[in-house]
Amino acid sequence: MGTKIDILIIGGGIAGASLGARLAGAGKRVILLETEAQCGMHATGRSAAFWQASLGGDSPERALSLASKPMFDARWPGADVPLLRERGAFHLTGPCGEDFPNLGSLEGEHRPVKLDRAEVLKRLPGLGEQYTGGWWEESCADIDVAAFHQACLAAFRRAGGEVVAGQALQSARFEDGMWHAQTEMFEIDAEIIVNAAGAWGDIVAERCGVAGLGLEARRRTVVQLEIDRTGLRDTPFVTDLHASFYFKGEGDSSVWVCPLDVTPSPPCDPAPEEIDVATAVDRFQQAIDWPVVRVEHKWSGLRTFAPDENMKFGFDKGETRFFWCVGQGGMGIQAAPAYSLLCACLILGGDYPEELEGIDPAAFQP
Repeated sequence: MGTKIDILIIGGGIAGASLGARLAGAGKRVILLETEAQCGMHATGRSAAFWQASLGGDSPERALSLASKPMFDARWPGADVPLLRERGAFHLTGPCGEDFPNLGSLEGEHRPVKLDRAEVLKRLPGLGEQYTGGWWEESCADIDVAAFHQACLAAFRRAGGEVVAGQALQSARFEDGMWHAQTEMFEIDAEIIVNAAGAWGDIVAERCGVAGLGLEARRRTVVQLEIDRTGLRDTPFVTDLHASFYFKGEGDSSVWVCPLDVTPSPPCDPAPEEIDVATAVDRFQQAIDWPVVRVEHKWSGLRTFAPDENMKFGFDKGETRFFWCVGQGGMGIQAAPAYSLLCACLILGGDYPEELEGIDPAAFQP
């Protein structure tokens, strides 16, 4: 007989930690099981996350992101510091066209405004001549991922949740109305298993005797460049309509640059490929004439997608006590406050709160 609880969450990244905070806060006995020595070492700990209303197109995922914004503003779930830092975003026009697709019902500060080249140059002197202007998205903001993740874990622990790190799930079987999960050292008996294992989601499902969803992990690279220029910290997020790159200010003389790589990868601890680093530097230099001094830092992380590229939240069709919380792709941080609330409602039952008005759970069914 193992430790008996209500819910076992597999994966201590932002998906598992935010949902854990919701479930433990509702009075459930919850264990968060993390393979690594500490939570959030992979996708969450390597995310250059920002909150951007336009990201995701006119989709159910965008609706979750928009619902998350007031929760971030309120510092949910009890962060000591602001979780968002205003930055703004330029979506450059020219080589990738003049229109901003899929704006849908975005309005107010969330709806991008078209600016001509002269207006963009006021904020981005030295911009390449190929760009005719850009769309300005005022509400784009950096997310303090570390503070958000730690706030979720702290809220989880305050509510009585237990984090068990350095223990991988070996197997689990459903018998007599309970899951019996085995790690390297002990057994946990739980009424429900939540699979929040990111790139390892299908592996966790297999160890539970559940068919996988066909999840695919994709590598994403970020490079920090030292620039022979000062005053860069507040440089807006800049992208060519998410076609081939983005960059944003980091320090007084440094920027973060991403080549928007989406290379399929097995679940692993990824390292940046030199070709992706070189591509990032080249695309930055083609976009703007700020002299690059050197590559200061480089890293890669994994983003995980379902075959239809939609997030997957809900009980498995073949196993009603196995819950999926996977496939968040590139929006796993910025939509976490709302999707954790949605998942908690699906697990606990009851009415949906007004924060989720207009969001259809069926859109995320595994």
